[in-house]
Amino acid sequence: MNRKIAAAVLAGVMAASALAGCGSAGAGGTAPASAAPEDTAAAETEESVAEETAGASADANSLTVWTWDPAFNIYAMKEAEKFYQKDHPDFKLNVVEVLSDDIETKITTAASSGDLSTLPDIFLMQDNSYQKYMTNFPEVFTDLTDSGIDFSKFGEGKRAYSTKDGKNYGVPFDNGAVIAAYRTDYLEQAGLSVDDFTDITWDQYIELGKKVKEATGNPLITSQSGSPDLIMEMLQSCGASLFKEDGTVNIVGNEQLLKALDYYRQMVEAGVLVEVTDWDQYIASIQNGTVSGVVNGCWIIGSITAATDQSGKWAITNMPRLDGVTGAVNYSNNGGSSWAVCTATKNKELAIDFLNGTFGSNVEFYEAILPSSGAIATYLPAGDSDVYSKPQDFFGGDAIYSKIIDFAGKVPSNITGAYYYDARDAVGVALSNVIQSGADLEAELQTAQDTVEFNMGG
Repeated sequence: MNRKIAAAVLAGVMAASALAGCGSAGAGGTAPASAAPEDTAAAETEESVAEETAGASADANSLTVWTWDPAFNIYAMKEAEKFYQKDHPDFKLNVVEVLSDDIETKITTAASSGDLSTLPDIFLMQDNSYQKYMTNFPEVFTDLTDSGIDFSKFGEGKRAYSTKDGKNYGVPFDNGAVIAAYRTDYLEQAGLSVDDFTDITWDQYIELGKKVKEATGNPLITSQSGSPDLIMEMLQSCGASLFKEDGTVNIVGNEQLLKALDYYRQMVEAGVLVEVTDWDQYIASIQNGTVSGVVNGCWIIGSITAATDQSGKWAITNMPRLDGVTGAVNYSNNGGSSWAVCTATKNKELAIDFLNGTFGSNVEFYEAILPSSGAIATYLPAGDSDVYSKPQDFFGGDAIYSKIIDFAGKVPSNITGAYYYDARDAVGVALSNVIQSGADLEAELQTAQDTVEFNMGG
């Protein structure tokens, strides 16, 4: 989603809440591929800034960081600088705003030329891009396995994105754990509560959705036409992927994928899920009361809370799971990013110590950035903190941030691979052809697999 908007909205809501006394997206964190494009003027401004990017710092007490989104990632990094300066008063960060796509382009250019001196000390990388860039340009990423950072304090599903061959190459940051959020007033009209939607299967979800639609006239959820977001969430919830362990494409004959697509089709046919044409309509359906719920990454909270007149009328729980699938759980992920240390840095020990002392271990730091940015940690101990455990009136007094971190710790890992976005987009085309045109599902999946294999050079 457009995480800049979500983070800004959530920041405004939380600043006015009880959390304001304590002391992105979605994400920002990382927008899923189905997100609406950034505002053109803002993008042009960011691109002009990106042209002035600096490489690794030559000063022994400073680091250069590349990241995007002033209200979320850049804010968090500047707050991290303040925390680290408490024990290292001479320390300084040069935080440079660079779009995610630009970071990836600059990595490609630098690595292809054999000159990494143009790269910074630390950069942010979208989780779903990590495997691609670690595979193609392993010389860029510093091995952090024995750095002193306790990676067991992050959920398995999250840290797996930046792990290759058993080694850690990234410090996890923003949370993309999937939530299922519901309008409790609509559920009540159907004689239901959020408890009825907790720890359920997709079969149960469809039946409950029919009851809600009959009582309210509203579908349970909407989805952007052609977006595979929900399908990918279903897949990861059972540890499945579009690739096999050996890197080969796993689309044709993928039973979990077939089951996910079939559930999606059932929901459309039952009117439990209604497709909309674009991201703006998707967000509008949540905010204008024409939908009874949403299943997406937790960054969607920013869009939910933007409808201030609905305060107290929402609740969150975990997502449904695939019935009859071994290993299927009620937890998944959509979006997120992690911090990498570039091998070009002249201050490797400083970069690692800085990340370890902030994003890698500091609960107080995570408490400080939540109210102003909406940056929900993936560092599991933060879930037990006072700030994360504080009841949120908008969600009926539930301590949703502790709940979300708990969800994040239960997300299964999956295989993204170097061609994740190729496979994801191909499945999205297949989904669209099946739903919109009634195309044969298995034929569409064969086309999707052929497309990805062609892109892989196979």
